[in-house]
Amino acid sequence: MNIVLSKAAVQWFEDEMFVKKGDYVRFYVKYGGSSPVQQGFSLGINKEKPMDIGAMIEHHGATYFVEERDIWYFDGHDLHVDYDEKIDEPLYHYVK
Repeated sequence: MNIVLSKAAVQWFEDEMFVKKGDYVRFYVKYGGSSPVQQGFSLGINKEKPMDIGAMIEHHGATYFVEERDIWYFDGHDLHVDYDEKIDEPLYHYVK
């Protein structure tokens, strides 16, 4: 599994979550909500240090990651993160 972040998404994380060099941003599975890959689950984000990284990417010295225990959620898809100006939030795409 790969994680891909658009420039606009990285900028949102830096502006809204104050992500800077040395920080860690976790994409995690949460119960509830909806997604095109897993019914009854959705994706959340949090700044926290990793325990067992399953997938990661770095931008401007910050690490964006998914824990190994959450890889099942993606069902063989890569995570592409973009930014939606209308709702001022990250937008997730799941790409085979």
